[in-house]
Amino acid sequence: MKAVFSAVALAAFALSSGAAFADADAVLNKAGCMACHAKDKKVVGPAFKDIAAKYKGQDASAQLFDKVRKGGSGVYGSVPMSPNGPDKIGDAELKEVIAAILKS
Repeated sequence: MKAVFSAVALAAFALSSGAAFADADAVLNKAGCMACHAKDKKVVGPAFKDIAAKYKGQDASAQLFDKVRKGGSGVYGSVPMSPNGPDKIGDAELKEVIAAILKS
């Protein structure tokens, strides 16, 4: 019984994680993030997997939130990231996609 519960819990987690990133994909596309970023390869900006690797084991959510809002340069190269205000991506959505990126 315990093994069945664990398998069901693991499957539910896997499905919810996939669904969470699928939702994040929609938000990232709508906000225009995918024009410069991709999940697994550098485009203009870094790949989301590279961002996740850089901040692995750290609570970087607030730092990344601030970076998206204010923009910046120098972390992944010389091409600056322009600021992205709440008119492009709302606070709640931004927090959700940052969490999804950091989990990827």
